[in-house]
Amino acid sequence: MFGPDAQFHRFFNDPRWALAVIRATVLEAAHPQVGAALIDNSTFVAHPWRRLRNTLVSLQRMFGADDHTRQREAARLNRLHARLSGTDAQSRAYDAMDPSVRAWVVATLFESSVTMCRLSGQPLDQATMVRLYAEFRAYLAALGDRAGHLPPTLPEFWRYYDRVIEEELENTDAVRVILYKLFDHLPAPPLLDGLPTVWAAGRTVAGPVLGAITVASLPEAFRRRAGLPETPGAQTLMQSAYLAAGLARFLPEGWLRTESVTDLLYLTPGSDDPRAATLDALRGQVKRAGALFRLVAPLPAQRGHGHDDVWGGAERAAADAGGTRGGGHAPAGDRGAAREQDARGRSAAEFFTAVLDQTGDGYLDWPDLAAMARELSYRLDLDEPEETRLYNAFAAWWKELQSDLDANGDGRISAEEYAAAVPSLAGPALIRVAEVLFDVTDADGNQYIDADEYRALFRTGFRRTVAGGEARYSRAAFVKDFLSFMSGRAHSTAYDPLFTQA
Repeated sequence: MFGPDAQFHRFFNDPRWALAVIRATVLEAAHPQVGAALIDNSTFVAHPWRRLRNTLVSLQRMFGADDHTRQREAARLNRLHARLSGTDAQSRAYDAMDPSVRAWVVATLFESSVTMCRLSGQPLDQATMVRLYAEFRAYLAALGDRAGHLPPTLPEFWRYYDRVIEEELENTDAVRVILYKLFDHLPAPPLLDGLPTVWAAGRTVAGPVLGAITVASLPEAFRRRAGLPETPGAQTLMQSAYLAAGLARFLPEGWLRTESVTDLLYLTPGSDDPRAATLDALRGQVKRAGALFRLVAPLPAQRGHGHDDVWGGAERAAADAGGTRGGGHAPAGDRGAAREQDARGRSAAEFFTAVLDQTGDGYLDWPDLAAMARELSYRLDLDEPEETRLYNAFAAWWKELQSDLDANGDGRISAEEYAAAVPSLAGPALIRVAEVLFDVTDADGNQYIDADEYRALFRTGFRRTVAGGEARYSRAAFVKDFLSFMSGRAHSTAYDPLFTQA
């Protein structure tokens, strides 16, 4: 069921799968429990590219040939999901470990893979479909879920799928954000970061088109149930998109490997990747072209356009910080003030939006710090008990922040509350976070972080030398730099890509 001969790998590198995964994500988010978990805990709003890359890497590990790697990844996913529970806006409980919820997530991936083939004029034969379904059931079993949450046969699966569509799915907040806000506000991938004109121009066209294609591809029963609008010509556009994506299979093998494309999109300028120098030169050319384009057709500032609850806070904070997400330009006086602020560090609003508000909802609360712990655990490939130590350190920091900064006692910290008490950020608990992070990064336990250990932590922003050109990074220097960054006092060429990259 796993390894290079699995049917899954046939689809993993298929360009049509990009459309299918977006479709599957919408159907997942339409489940009330999944939608609530996404809104409360996920970084898919503020960091969609990071979330996408981590998901693809996880799927590769689970469907790969190495059984040990699969077992470690399954254990990691189970630990991650066990931390995601709560109640939604209607006081309904959600739990990411609920077997029926996990089964539905896997069901949407399988059904969307089948549907992408049908929509592109290449429907799967029965034997292939049966094999693919068996592989997805094996994936669920590898996570430790009992048999029975996904029906054993395909005819039973289609009845199960239709029932969930008709009876359980809703037009959740997460669905609305994905369909109507995510594409319109999608931040640039790391490869195009710093090229706002180019990205904004492409997004202006691609956003509405992707949204229309996705809605048109959803089951008609769900579109009716959710009240999604019928856009004239959307069905034709959707079928054309799937057909065009299907033609990419005639390109030379290896041109569109998912792993290569995502690595390229996530390539950080200035890194030691051999491709970075070429891309840096290309970025310079694109920047000059973008400057010319702005002179000919300046783009209007996009402020105040965010989702009131899920996106608005982050958008407003970004606008206050100088329009970094909105694409606007600050007046000359403001730019001078911004340069003066940058010499001292970063503004409170900028740091709050770019670093602390990991979920993009305009507030700092436990899910934001949990997202930091989750990303660090993933980067360092931590097992137990190191992962739990890191989570516990972040949990203690959250309690300290809540005690010191939550002035109105609502259980979360607004940008205004944070700005009013910035010095309180670097307390004893944050020092403990730095100490734990040093310990888990110092793999050989010699009380120094060497170049290989440094690379493991800062994969996307690794400079050829360790901090400050030293051959080794001492505990004291590491803790000092971490505190300086996490208290918002200074930018960091290492930590900025780690926490702020989309």
